[in-house]
Amino acid sequence: MNYLLLKAISGALEWFFVKNHIKENYFATPSFFLRLLNEQLKYQTLVLTMFEIELVKQCKANDRKAQLRLYQQYCDGMFAVAMRFLKNQDDAEDVLQESFIKAFQRMDQFKGEVTFGAWLKRIVVNGSIDFLKSKHQKMVELNEAYMHVTDDDDWTIEDGISIKKVKDAIEKLAEKYRYVIQLFLMEGYDHSEISQILGISETASRTRLLRGKTQLKEELKDIDYGTGS
Repeated sequence: MNYLLLKAISGALEWFFVKNHIKENYFATPSFFLRLLNEQLKYQTLVLTMFEIELVKQCKANDRKAQLRLYQQYCDGMFAVAMRFLKNQDDAEDVLQESFIKAFQRMDQFKGEVTFGAWLKRIVVNGSIDFLKSKHQKMVELNEAYMHVTDDDDWTIEDGISIKKVKDAIEKLAEKYRYVIQLFLMEGYDHSEISQILGISETASRTRLLRGKTQLKEELKDIDYGTGS
């Protein structure tokens, strides 16, 4: 379970038991407890944000201990991001190390407009894609400006298809479609961000998402009916 959520639950439960001890026959409804939990979570998020801001400030002053603490805080999550693209532990570790080096070298460019985690994730994603391109897995740029796509949210699939089957099917897609789907579905980027990361237009991003989605559904049908490899 998420560490932040665990802390929030712990704080809410502690408050609840203290309240029961002070006031006899006190009873908290489920909705009340959820509100209490939400307040605890907001508090824990604020504490974590303040802690992160201070760490980043220290890193900008080239504090090695602060850099190590930031690395320890984000290394596992960023490694998972790199692995989703590279599928190889050694390659993912290389990209991870290079990404942290770049992040610490560019600390002055971090203005706090997004969380440090989101800023670092962009570096890892770019590093992963650059690594693949360096391995001659070239992404093909097409002139797709003539298409207009509007159904980004329609991702309905057949009942009974597991997440693993979906991930396996995504891996079989052409690179130009796979990257867009990975960035959109798995990493949560919008088309404006995807266009910047991949160096394509927003329209091209939407078109590739539509075409990739169509191919993905066909691939899942083959898997579901037992005709896929």
